[in-house]
Amino acid sequence: MERFVLTDAQWAKMEPHCLGKPTDPGRSGSDNRRFIEAVLWIVRTGSPWRDLPPFFGNWNTVFKRYRDWVKADVFTRLFEACSDAPDMEYAMVDATIVKVHRHGQGAKGGPQSQAIGRSKGGMTTKILALTDALGNLVRFVLLPGHRFDTVGVAPLIDGLAFEGFIADKAFDSNSIIADLNERGAKIVISQHPRRASPLPIDAEIYKWRHLIENFFCKLKEFKRIAMRADKTDQSFAANIHLAAAVINSR
Repeated sequence: MERFVLTDAQWAKMEPHCLGKPTDPGRSGSDNRRFIEAVLWIVRTGSPWRDLPPFFGNWNTVFKRYRDWVKADVFTRLFEACSDAPDMEYAMVDATIVKVHRHGQGAKGGPQSQAIGRSKGGMTTKILALTDALGNLVRFVLLPGHRFDTVGVAPLIDGLAFEGFIADKAFDSNSIIADLNERGAKIVISQHPRRASPLPIDAEIYKWRHLIENFFCKLKEFKRIAMRADKTDQSFAANIHLAAAVINSR
């Protein structure tokens, strides 16, 4: 196993936020870097946990450890550690749909208890993301695939300061525009043809929107995210946080 993902610089940012670090009582995480690489191998290849190469240890032991870290919200902290101060001159919002593999169905409470819904593509999950002006992930929410993009915008921008907002016509909503006007943010949203009084937008700045699309392309290089195989939103979100930590710190 020579094809690892993490660089020394990336690991230096992550290591202090892992469980079992040298300063922890009862420390047992001497192989934390190998464990993170094991999780990245699963997320990158989309393989079942049972197919984890023996180099990383017993698959069930690694999986149980992964679940403990998910519950402890460690992967969120790793993402935050690897995400330097975002450039909030502009915030960009967009959504992408991922198909839910049959292995990702069957959570307790059924699909309705998770961000899984039936759309034209079958059972799908929608990842609604907000990036900074450089296209680096800042926040995301998970929605059932059939939900409108606009319903997830409020929690994404809550308490967040930015100078401008870039989005496509799916986010051309009176409530969103009213919120942005109240904030005093520059609005760069493609206008829906049905809008009676179209708002002027800066066409050159709108071109920057390709950066968030580039982010989704990088995110979907991780096959377990491109096709959701996790039953719970908690696990799926942990995978996104870990993948985004790698992307943001490249």
